[in-house]
Amino acid sequence: MPRPAYDRIDRAILEHLQRHGRTPNVELAEAVRLSPSSALRRTKALEADGVIAGYRAEVDRDRAGLGLTAFLSLTVDQHSRETSRTIEAALTAIPAVVACHVVSGEADFLVEIAVPDLAAYEQVLLDEVLAIGPVRDVRSTFAIRTVLSRGPLPVDHRRLGG
Repeated sequence: MPRPAYDRIDRAILEHLQRHGRTPNVELAEAVRLSPSSALRRTKALEADGVIAGYRAEVDRDRAGLGLTAFLSLTVDQHSRETSRTIEAALTAIPAVVACHVVSGEADFLVEIAVPDLAAYEQVLLDEVLAIGPVRDVRSTFAIRTVLSRGPLPVDHRRLGG
């Protein structure tokens, strides 16, 4: 199914909602210079298309007691779709895992975890990640300081259409 074309107003809505997700529709309409009914209709269409995947609160990791961020580079045995599904399901079930990517290069997966401290990291690594059958090797990199952990996606580009 072809993707619909998104115009500059759709992109403005996406930009605004990425920065201010709790904006009431009337304020959103004013920010993108539309009537409230048009802004709501377009926002609902972006949600229905899956471009807006959801809304959530951004939680400060340090204040939530998750002061250690680690990136795990996983290499696996038996490269297959079934192996990938097994690993993906296991990683998704680990609460400390906040992001997981299938990657190219030396590693097969890049996994981001958020934990309180090194003891919690050790528990996740030994009891959960290394317990996943096909995982052969794990290399860890620890974040010293986070400069940017999230940010609005650049939605003003040609692939978005319009």
